Amino acid sequence: MRLILIRHAEPDYKHNTVTEKGRREAAALAERVKKWKVTDFYMSPLGRAMDTAKPTLEAMGRTAEILDWAREFDYRCIDPVTGRDHLCWDYVPSQWTSNMACFTLEDWAVASPMSSNPEIEANFKKVCNELDKLLLKYGYKRDGMIYRTVGRKQENVIRTAGPNDSDSGFSSYEKEEGPTVVIFCHLGVTCMMMAHLLNIPFMTLTHGLFIPPSSVNVLTTEERWEDEASFRAQAIGDCTHLFKAGEPISSAGAFSPAFQQ
Repeated sequence: MRLILIRHAEPDYKHNTVTEKGRREAAALAERVKKWKVTDFYMSPLGRAMDTAKPTLEAMGRTAEILDWAREFDYRCIDPVTGRDHLCWDYVPSQWTSNMACFTLEDWAVASPMSSNPEIEANFKKVCNELDKLLLKYGYKRDGMIYRTVGRKQENVIRTAGPNDSDSGFSSYEKEEGPTVVIFCHLGVTCMMMAHLLNIPFMTLTHGLFIPPSSVNVLTTEERWEDEASFRAQAIGDCTHLFKAGEPISSAGAFSPAFQQ
């Protein structure tokens, strides 16, 4: 299975849409995505995600199912250092890294200052549960820290594919590629889904990764042993379509300028 998470294009938060630059980004993205063999499209109900998806869906004559839980993870709390009321990431580095609970898969949501808003933990669990329900539709059932394939026999693969032997490292199912699922969503919830799928603490991802507007994030299952499946990131923050279109990468969501080469 291939799960592709696409962050919305450059946002116009005030008007619940994207900027003019964001519209150019979405158009460039559509030129890229329309060449893919996509099983299903999904999108957040927020305007900036829907307006990013629109050119792609129109170009392909497709529709997308709206996932309410894929909206931005916009639960807020007070940063004890700055005193600002904001989303549950982007803290001063020394503040969040001094609390070792922030480096855990589960306890980050009940660590200070996130513990001041119980909705953070409840909705973190909701996103993870809803994502697992979606994956089950495609034959992947969560089992602890991995997934199990449902309804098919899995071959055992004991080595990776080599540069001159591209097929031998794949199972027959992976050679057929399996389903490709695309979700148009947001930076925070993308990091939350990746945290769940890759078993990496959410705070580590949100503070350690910049995922540019309209960027493509590809997670693929590796199914190499019996019915076991695990997700592995093949691309993070990929903006190939912007380079091809001559469109600069937006720095929206970062504290430093985006690299443009």
